[in-house]
This record gives sequence, structure tokens and C-alpha cells, in this order.
Amino acid sequence: MRRLLTLVLAIAMLLSLMMVAPASAAEPTKLEFWTFQALHVEFYEKMAEIWNERNPDRQIELVVTSLGYDDMHNKLLIALQSGTGAPDFVDIEIGKYANYLMGETQLVPLNRVVEPELDNIVRSRVDIYAKDGNYYGICFHVGASVTYYNQEILEAAGVDVNSIITWDDFAEAGKVVLEKTGVPMATVEANDPWFFLQTLSQQGSDLLTPEGEPNVNSDAMKKALGFYQQMVKDGTAMVAPGGGHHAEEYYGFMNFGGAASVTMPFWYMGRFTDYMPDLKGKMLVMPNPVFEVGQPRSVGLGGTGTSVTNQSQHQDLAVDFLGFAKLSEEGNLKIWEIMGFDPIRKSLWGSEELKKPNKFIDYFANFPFDALIEVQDEIPAIVVSESLPKTMTAVRTSIMTRVFEGMEDIDTVLAEEQALLEQTPN
Repeated sequence: MRRLLTLVLAIAMLLSLMMVAPASAAEPTKLEFWTFQALHVEFYEKMAEIWNERNPDRQIELVVTSLGYDDMHNKLLIALQSGTGAPDFVDIEIGKYANYLMGETQLVPLNRVVEPELDNIVRSRVDIYAKDGNYYGICFHVGASVTYYNQEILEAAGVDVNSIITWDDFAEAGKVVLEKTGVPMATVEANDPWFFLQTLSQQGSDLLTPEGEPNVNSDAMKKALGFYQQMVKDGTAMVAPGGGHHAEEYYGFMNFGGAASVTMPFWYMGRFTDYMPDLKGKMLVMPNPVFEVGQPRSVGLGGTGTSVTNQSQHQDLAVDFLGFAKLSEEGNLKIWEIMGFDPIRKSLWGSEELKKPNKFIDYFANFPFDALIEVQDEIPAIVVSESLPKTMTAVRTSIMTRVFEGMEDIDTVLAEEQALLEQTPN
């Protein structure tokens, strides 16, 4: 009888434990995430793994959807306007971001995770996603514009990269490089503005006015485009094969020493490591030249504001995870290690952690962050407003093509494009 009673008690205890165990274990919460950039997926999956290690009681299961650029942004806009179908959090490219702040914002304020970090980050990289005192997005990177020089070509031409201070110096060096090596100093894009936007910013101008209206017919725009158009006429610059610095034809051209330099944001480093392997050990990362000494030598370009939508059933968890992923030291280190971006947490730029060998450190001929540290107080942000999407579209699809492929008169082009923009609704 005693043995039977013991057996019954043991079974009862086992059943009790089986009933209690599922209730005490933290079930992972599914968070749906949309992006237009496959590279971002690897980062978020890694950060979710770290988050789960640190937060056993707040486990998450990341459900990722990666779509094409236009498809994702259009699908998101429809979901937010209709009030159904949006993910918990989402990547929104800066050129499209203003579309999602129009009217009654369907995104969740991130102030409680952003504001405690404002002194530790480059503030402009959250200001560009703000409205009415609320921060709605957090960027991956500063996107500081720099110039990448092919050290081998410059040395063959007898040009000292440290002597290039102004754009006049750059143009004169281009003449020497062309004469001595037969290759152009630079390439320009006919379908994107990344290579020349810093020349607007350093003149105190932008594609938009400070009030957010289209501003393409400005003296600064004429000077910036005119400088590069003249270099194309001189043969010291050429339109990038394929039309831009993200074309397969361009990668092949540069990989075999096609041009002596390219001016692009810091995030472009990954294109070198992934698509131009033969340039390993040859490329220098340097501050941009200026028109006049004392002007800022960089500007923050591009960006992806990751945001939480108001359709999320787990807004607090999504906001906390997003803050951890994109504002913490650990998250910013992973942004550098995985994607080669210049992290917005500026205290890391001179840290030993960023000097640890990786594919980016191994690739470039100098320590890339030296240029960033040198210009850290010279990185203004571009103006962002509801007029930016249509203005960027005009620049990408018409202005750049007309100026650099059609070699049209710049005054005429900009006057016509400004008039069209003023007639086009946001």
C-alpha cells in the first residue's frame, strides 16, 4: 500500500510539473520586420540572437520579409493608409521617409529610447526622422561623405594625396593624372547625386531650402554641377560606366584601375570589399576637398530610418529591441563589423574595438575612421521634408542625365527643372 501511495504521489508531482513548465517558460514573441536591403537582415538576425541571450523573459522571434525597394515602400504606404497589414517595425529609406510623416503619423514615437542617447550619437541622424518633437526613426549610419583615392594611380602620376585640399587642387591633380597615366581622376553619376551633394552642403546650400521647398535652381547647384561638368569636358572625369557608382559595369571598370578616385559616403566601403577585390590595399579614405578652406569637408548622406508602426501589437517590445539594436554600443559595433557602416554612436570611432581586423580594415590602405575623426565636427545633415522624394526623383531621372550625359547648359536645365518641381505636388 505504501509503495502504491508513493507511486501515485510521484505521478501527481510529474503531472503538476508538466502543467507548470509551459507557463513558466517565456514563449518568444513574433516581431514582423520588413526591409528593402538584404544586408540589413543579417544584422537584425544577429541582434535578435544577442537580445534573446540577454532577455530570457522577453524572447523574440524575428519574422523577416525582404522586398524590392519600390515594392516594399509602396506596400508599406498602402498598409499604413488602410490601417491593416503593416509589420511591427520596418526600414524606410531617407528619400521616401517624408511620405510616412505626412498628415497623422502612423509611426510610433521612439523618444524614450532615443533621448537618453542624444549626447552619445550624431544627433542629426535621428533629427532627420523627427516631426513635432518626436523621433520616429533611427539611422544605421552617419553616411559621412569621403573621397576614396587609388594610391597606386596617384603615386604613378607623382601626386601627393595630402596636397589635395581644395577642388581646384583636385582638378589640377586630375590633369596630371590624366597626362601621366591616361586615366580620369574621377567619375560622375548620371542617375544619382551621392558624389556631389557634399559640394552643395559645404556652400551652405542643399537640394531643398531651409523651409523644405525644392531648391535646385540655386547658385550653389550651378557651381557644383558646373565644376564636375567642366572636368568631364576636360577628360579628367567621366560618366561612370553603367551610369552610376552602383552599376556592375562600374565595379568592373574601377576594379581594374579605371579612375583615380570616387567621392561617395562612408557606407560605400562595402561596395569596394564586395565588388572590387583587386583594389585591396590600394584605396585611401580621405576627407573631401572644399571650394574654400574652412568649409565643411563632409555631409551625412543617405540613410535608413528604422521605425515601429502603430499597427504593432507589441509596440513596447519592438521599441526596446530597436533601441538596443541601433543605439547600444554592441549594436553599433555590429553595424560596423557586419555592414561596414560608420555607426552613429560617435564615441566608438576612436575605440580599439573598431580597429580589430575585419574585411574593411584589411582592405583599405589607411584606417578608414581617421578621416571620420578628422571631420567629425564637419558633418551637417541634409534638409528633409515632404518635398524631398519628388526633388530626388527629378535629380536622379532628369537633372543628372541632362547635365552629364546630354552636356546641356546648366542654367537652362536647372531653371526648367525648378519650374517643373514647383508645379508638381508632393
